Amino acid sequence: MENLPLYTALTEFAAARPLRMHMPGHKGKPLPGYPLTAPYAIDFTELPPTGNLFDGGGAIGEAEALWAEAFHMDSCLFLTGGSTQGVLSALTLACRPGDPILLDRCCHRSAFNGLALLDLHPVFVERPWVEAGGVTGPIFPHVLKTMLKTHPSIKTLCITSPTYYGVLSDIPALAQIMEEHGGVLVVDGAHGAHLPFLGLDHLSAAHLAVVSAHKTLPAPGQSALLLSNGRFSQEQLRWAASLYGSSSPSYPMMAALDLCRAYMLEQGGDAYRQTAEEVAALRRDFPALTPSHAPLDPTRLTLLSPHGFQAQEGLERQNIWPEMADGGHVVLIPTCADSQEDFLRLQQALERVELGPCPHYPPPPPMSPQVCSPRQALFAPAEPLPLDRAAGRIAAQQVAPYPPGIPVIAPGQAIEKKTIAYLEQIGYNTRQVISVAPLCVEGSR
Repeated sequence: MENLPLYTALTEFAAARPLRMHMPGHKGKPLPGYPLTAPYAIDFTELPPTGNLFDGGGAIGEAEALWAEAFHMDSCLFLTGGSTQGVLSALTLACRPGDPILLDRCCHRSAFNGLALLDLHPVFVERPWVEAGGVTGPIFPHVLKTMLKTHPSIKTLCITSPTYYGVLSDIPALAQIMEEHGGVLVVDGAHGAHLPFLGLDHLSAAHLAVVSAHKTLPAPGQSALLLSNGRFSQEQLRWAASLYGSSSPSYPMMAALDLCRAYMLEQGGDAYRQTAEEVAALRRDFPALTPSHAPLDPTRLTLLSPHGFQAQEGLERQNIWPEMADGGHVVLIPTCADSQEDFLRLQQALERVELGPCPHYPPPPPMSPQVCSPRQALFAPAEPLPLDRAAGRIAAQQVAPYPPGIPVIAPGQAIEKKTIAYLEQIGYNTRQVISVAPLCVEGSR
């Protein structure tokens, strides 16, 4: 066969044996003892023997129930559209169109898209800044209590835990506060699918939680889970997810989720505990975020560097591929698929790059004033304008450096000079063209 540019690029890169310190969590290795080598053979459609994801029951329902048990939750739904599908589904269940919502400043762009699709009105929850680590810390329960007193009509809180850098918030404490308020806690735990297998019951207190199996577990890209602890039924999960997912979900992906759970319960948990030990050793040997900075995922390795992008490039020259970097960090995602040989290779590579105390890395500025709703701005007639000339205008799109995909400017917000200056300071291209809404958007408030 000729003219296969994507296939050729992928196979040639794989043949070079890159050390994958990024998602997906399988790292290109098959599950030991659980081969899935011929996906075409099990790539079916909805038939009586195969079942239907959005009808419930059958073998799919049995497999989902086993995942719910592993997470100490009441219900689970397989997602083949990633955590994005799960976040949109969770917000649809937790909120009514037009509702106000408490939104974690560190939420992924999918949550911001949900604001526009559901016409939700955000009140942003700011996080403390951890100066020594150059990252945002956890959401504190006392901050949530204060915000609910100020905004008593809000009944939904949506947060991210763990963050891209591995910071964990106290989910049980936050859930209890929302429970007492008669509200719902939605947790985007996309990067925390592995935590239950380390004995960390991190997510089970949430009313709704979303995890990306593919990010930190040996599962294929886009495979994810939507979980409920009893507030919402499995039938409700299916209804909401069907709004955002294909009516022809991938059976090989769902089968891979079934295999992944079995592997994690039988072998993967031990492998992940070994990974946590390896990461703890690397944190001792190299400058990195540690639990002294903030509560952390024990397997996320966020290295500190005075020149994060240069450190990333130094690793890539050694065929070590991090998940992401910024001006003060290099983020690696070790998983249960990484061997002792992999960690030795990583350690030797880290000795050859510049690591050290994080420079004075600026905290993100407070979210700009919300001039109109996210929905009004996103769907308004827009015009293109370079970001560095857009001060004073209304954003009609997100400005979200990716990864991690956390918006610094969101639709409906005023674009302020200080925000543009921050983006420039962290290395974002402020000359790129963005979409701005008219100065007078119908219904602006």
